Order: sequence, then C-alpha cells, then structure tokens
Amino acid sequence: MIEMRKILAAGAVASAAICVESIRERRHFRVTHYDLDTPKMEADAGEVTIVFLSDLHNQIYGANNDVLLRTVADVKPDVILVGGDMLIGKRDRLPKPALTFVRKLPKIAPTYYSNGNHEQRMKENTKKYGNVFERYQKKLREADVRFLENDSAEFTKNGLRIMLTGLELPMETYEKFRHMDVCGKDVARQVGMASDGYFHILMAHNPVYFSGYKEWGADLVLSGHLHGGIVRIPGWRGCITPQAFPFPKYSGEMTTEDEHTIIVSKGLGTHTINLRLFNEPEVVVVHIHGRRRQK
Repeated sequence: MIEMRKILAAGAVASAAICVESIRERRHFRVTHYDLDTPKMEADAGEVTIVFLSDLHNQIYGANNDVLLRTVADVKPDVILVGGDMLIGKRDRLPKPALTFVRKLPKIAPTYYSNGNHEQRMKENTKKYGNVFERYQKKLREADVRFLENDSAEFTKNGLRIMLTGLELPMETYEKFRHMDVCGKDVARQVGMASDGYFHILMAHNPVYFSGYKEWGADLVLSGHLHGGIVRIPGWRGCITPQAFPFPKYSGEMTTEDEHTIIVSKGLGTHTINLRLFNEPEVVVVHIHGRRRQK
C-alpha cells in the first residue's frame, strides 16, 4: 500500500510538472537559427538573412505582439516570409491579432505571405466564412504585404538570384487520415515549372509532400502546419500530424536531401490541440551563404 502511494504521488508530481512546462512553452517562444550554403552563391558574397514565421493562430506575445515584432526587427532580415495559418478562421470577424502584427512587418523588411490551410479554406469557402479573408488580405496588401498564391516573385541579394514561390495545393491534401501522392508535376500544375539559374525557395505549408517539392526543383522548402508534432521526443521528432499520422519525418527541423533542403517551423501558436511539450514555439531565421564551386 505504501509503495502504491509513492507511485501515485510520483505520478501526480510528474503530471503537474508536465502541465506547468506545457503552459510555459505556450507562452514563450525561441529564435531558431539555421545556416544553409549553396553553390548558387559565391563563397565570399556575404549572406541572405530570412525570417520565416508560421502558424501564429492569433497568438499574442506582449501587447499587440510587440515582443514578437521587436524580435523580428532585431534580426535585421533581408526579407520576411510568412508561411500561413497566422489566423483562425471566424465568420464575419477579422482576425485582429494576426492583422495587427503582420501589417507592421513591411516596415522592417519586404514581406511575402503564402497561405496555409486556414487562409485557403476561408478564401475558398465564402459560404461559411463570408468575405473575411478578402477583407483581411486587402488590409495587408494596403500595408505592402505581398501575397503569393500559386505565384512567384524574384529578387537578388548579394549576387544570389532568388525565385520565391508560394504554393497552394488542393484542400484535400490536408484532410485527416488521408495521405495523398504529390509529385513534381502536381506542383508544376499549380505554380509552373522551376526556372534555371535561380535559387528556388518554395513556401509550401504542408511538409508531408517534400518528395514532390524536391522533384519540382525547390532548393529550399519552408513549411509549418505540424506545430512541431505537438509533443516532441527530445533529440528525435514530433509525435503526430494534424492529419493524425504518427511520427512525421519532417516536423520541426532542417533536413537536407540531395542538395534539397526543407526547414519546418514548429510554429508560434496552437489550434485544435492546445498543447506543446518539449516543443517551444519559434521564430525561424535562415542564413544563406555561398559555397565555393568545384572546379
């Protein structure tokens, strides 16, 4: 009986500690830096610094997200990329936290926005959501935020010619308990063929289809959507995807395969499952450097 009481007490203490840690993680974020080199940039050309933000879901850090905004500004990025799901879809109600935050970003650096599944379903399902997304997008465009909806933009920094593309796949690619096959041709049908001579950055909200993004020709894929896998196994990977598949291969890290790299943000907020464990929200900073070419 005494041993059982000890076990129950230890279990209660562990459960309380887990709850406290989960609450702490949902209220604080970290800045995660990744370094990436490419032969498409001269080795001594300097670097291109990108801030990547994803899955805010109307979370607020400080008054009007001022803490988050100062953190982005302190990085001094060359460009800010917004990877979708910054809001939570509500009918007839503008997502004020996301709107207030994102509209301030162009004052720091040029800002490009690619939709996540939340923005996309609001845009496509006006019967349910009305014109909320149209109003949200209009206000952000007035603040010089550029949306990339199966569209591309090019820019050059320190000699690196970058083609930035925002991908929207059909909504069924997000359905629970369903994993579709997405190949390079499927991506090309949405955004066109990859162009020679560019460093291709593809903002693709769902990282599950990385094999198709590679086949299309992306040098760097920036994704989110998985919220880090909700609970992470330290030193390994996240536990579950929003589509209810366990242990996703890409969930909150940088992975390079055959000169193609994917960086998956753990996101900045939560939605359906209001839980994080060993999985702090994050602002992602990517430092792209040149690599000396082989002769």
